Amino acid sequence: MIDDPRVIVGSNTADDACVFQISPDRALVHTVDLFAPAVDDPYTFGRIAAINSLSDIYAMGGKPLSAMNVLGIPGNLESGIISDILHGGQDAIVEAGAAMLGGHTFQDSEIRYGLAITGVISPDRIFTNSRANPGDLLVLTKRLGTGTIIQAMMTRGVIPEAVYKMVVDSMLFSNRRASELMEKYEASACTDITGFGFLGHTWEMAEASKVGMTIYCDKLPIFPLAMDLIRDGVEDAGVGMNRNSFEKVIEFDADIPAEYEKLLYNSETSGGLLIALPEDQAGNLVERLLEEGCDSAAVVGEVVKENPGRIVVKK
Repeated sequence: MIDDPRVIVGSNTADDACVFQISPDRALVHTVDLFAPAVDDPYTFGRIAAINSLSDIYAMGGKPLSAMNVLGIPGNLESGIISDILHGGQDAIVEAGAAMLGGHTFQDSEIRYGLAITGVISPDRIFTNSRANPGDLLVLTKRLGTGTIIQAMMTRGVIPEAVYKMVVDSMLFSNRRASELMEKYEASACTDITGFGFLGHTWEMAEASKVGMTIYCDKLPIFPLAMDLIRDGVEDAGVGMNRNSFEKVIEFDADIPAEYEKLLYNSETSGGLLIALPEDQAGNLVERLLEEGCDSAAVVGEVVKENPGRIVVKK
């Protein structure tokens, strides 16, 4: 625990970002993230990394102010690749209305890139992962399966161009508008779906909110081919780690096909927001999200009072 009254959101609930109050009506929201390339094109990778980092700010309901690069560089990396990565990151930051202030590089065995981002937020309008209420429905704004598709592309190179483009376009699609729409409803909690996979981040919300959650497989938006690839043996590198971390608090109904387990433990890159809000508002939010370009938004589950800190996956 952080013993400082200015810290509104710290690390104790594993939230997407931390919030530090600087005046009665204003607080700063901070996050940092980095990862290895998810695509071959360095400029696109830079944009995806920036949009992924910005998502933490949007999940809290914040507005980005500034960013700093964090870049791991192998010794033999061409300078043009470095420039393209940073250019992609800067363009995404500027488009988000924030300023790129600089950053830090370090030697690494492979390329790793991400950003530390600071945003601004109202202390009385923070969307944490710790306030989901029994009776809320869960709205997911993007498809699942980026890790599986990327893994198949890297190891097999057999993904149809249309499917690969769909995945890249999704990773490049900002959660900014979803965050803005969320603020117009009585959303109780929010998180973004990234490295810990759908189940890991959903469990963090359940645990922090002291509630249970039921997820309905048949309602989940999933990228085309993702399930076929899993059945064919493709497994994202994050599946094992996430399963080991969370399987004790996840229950799958006996009739759930085995491939759903790997899909839901699959690491997501620049995934969507998972928003908890009252049942009577969830349908309207989904309609607005679909109108605003979140073409896969769907109600995927519900918050329950039974079994707090646990998730049940049903058909």
